[in-house]
Amino acid sequence: MKKYLLPQNGNFYKANLHCHSNFSDGKRTPEEIKEEYMAHGYSVVAYTDHDVMIPHHDLTDDRFLALTGYEMEVDEVGDVYDLKKTCHMCFIALDKDNDTQVCYHRSEYIKPNREYTRELLKFDESKPDYVREYTPECISDMMKTGRENGFFVTYNHPKWSLENFGEYMNYHGMHAMEIHNYGSASLGYDENNGAVYDDMLRGGERIYCIAADDNHNAHDKNSRRYDSFGGFVMIKADKLEYNTITDALVKGNFYASQGPVIHELWFEDGEIHIKCEPCDKICASYGIRRLRTVYDEDGKGVSEASFKVEDYTGYVRITVYDKYGKYAVTNAYFCDELFK
Repeated sequence: MKKYLLPQNGNFYKANLHCHSNFSDGKRTPEEIKEEYMAHGYSVVAYTDHDVMIPHHDLTDDRFLALTGYEMEVDEVGDVYDLKKTCHMCFIALDKDNDTQVCYHRSEYIKPNREYTRELLKFDESKPDYVREYTPECISDMMKTGRENGFFVTYNHPKWSLENFGEYMNYHGMHAMEIHNYGSASLGYDENNGAVYDDMLRGGERIYCIAADDNHNAHDKNSRRYDSFGGFVMIKADKLEYNTITDALVKGNFYASQGPVIHELWFEDGEIHIKCEPCDKICASYGIRRLRTVYDEDGKGVSEASFKVEDYTGYVRITVYDKYGKYAVTNAYFCDELFK
């Protein structure tokens, strides 16, 4: 039986799920961000300013959707910023009417140059201030709290954050991790995190992967350090409506990309099948020491491939590479679910 891993019906919507405006430390207004991203084919932007969740529903129309969110950071104790490890997470509200921040502190963690935004925030005043500690227990509790209160939780840019296996393998409760963070990459960081994703999957996490800009727009548009339009997700959904899009996120009906385009993805008769725009190679990664690749052998580009999946391989995910090395990557699909 043919099992569609990306829905057979619906439309693809291009989305940036990690974005900073001048409501925190970004250089563009929310309106300017909408204009620029729409000009580059985007339909969805999650506004995830640091520690301030401000809805921008006034920007939403029949061609653009503004998702409500915010980013939180938990820093290691220390006096020298560049030496401290940190963990960053984005919380994206799954319901349009959810505008109440969680893990809130009344006097800490607010960017000093944006203190006025506190007047726009909503939080549960009956709860005590949430004190962040750079421990796996605290970070996992924040992720769990986000999920329990209706947020899509992502774990962000581990390389920039100086985090390694010993840290991220102890974080639990996220929906997804950033397999690519374009903002960090534009600064020169190796923020291609396929190995981190595989570590987490092989360690027992059942999570998705996203690519995102994490744009602050501090550099000129012509600079190689311009941090927009380089990491995105393509969400497959019936319509451009808030809860429909966030429902697709929770179900994993999307793929991450730096540019390459995936058209179809399905599982049938023990094989995973993919169709995409012509590319240089298509790779299948598994939960064991196995990698299978189909190459462009005639210079015309390879646009489809099929890979055998056995039930003992744990999971499978597909990566599509163009001739420049840019990639699109699917979420991981687990064998015990594929073979149901």
